[in-house]
Amino acid sequence: MKNKVKLARIERSMTQEELGNRIHVTRQTIGLIEKGKYNPTLQLCIAIAKTLGKTLDDLFWEEEK
Repeated sequence: MKNKVKLARIERSMTQEELGNRIHVTRQTIGLIEKGKYNPTLQLCIAIAKTLGKTLDDLFWEEEK
């Protein structure tokens, strides 16, 4: 699944480490989520969305082709 976490994080001028610290996960976890190699829990998705000021749909919705 593609996600827009990296774009939203960069819009807020936040590093992977800063985002990870705010939601209590490692920088590596953020990197894997951004690459689509780690499937975060719903709780983690909500924490990311709140921290970045976005909705779950903004970050994780899969667009149909």
